[in-house]
Amino acid sequence: MEITGKIIQVLPEQSGNGRNGTWRKRDYVLETEGQYPKKVCMTVWGDKIDQFNMQQGDAVKAGIEIESREFNSRWYTDVKVWRVDKQGDSPAGGQASAGSPEVTTFNDDSGEDILPF
Repeated sequence: MEITGKIIQVLPEQSGNGRNGTWRKRDYVLETEGQYPKKVCMTVWGDKIDQFNMQQGDAVKAGIEIESREFNSRWYTDVKVWRVDKQGDSPAGGQASAGSPEVTTFNDDSGEDILPF
């Protein structure tokens, strides 16, 4: 699934130790567009926090996975982000946005493509 909107809040990073080692996560609150905007709290795990580098005010299209689980007869829902495409300005240097399926172009100083294939 995908969701599009603007990051309106970046919550503090959380970390801890689990049975699989150290973990870290950060929650972001996204506000959707439209006549009736909705706020959605999304979670980014591990190294993707640095890779996506989302900041308050960023307009993004996020690939998400929604999962619910039961604990003590109550249900909890997580919205996990697995891809982020920043909307608006294209990144400098011809590189694609974090998690984007676009191809990154590698050029030398003369602007020529330096890949051997």
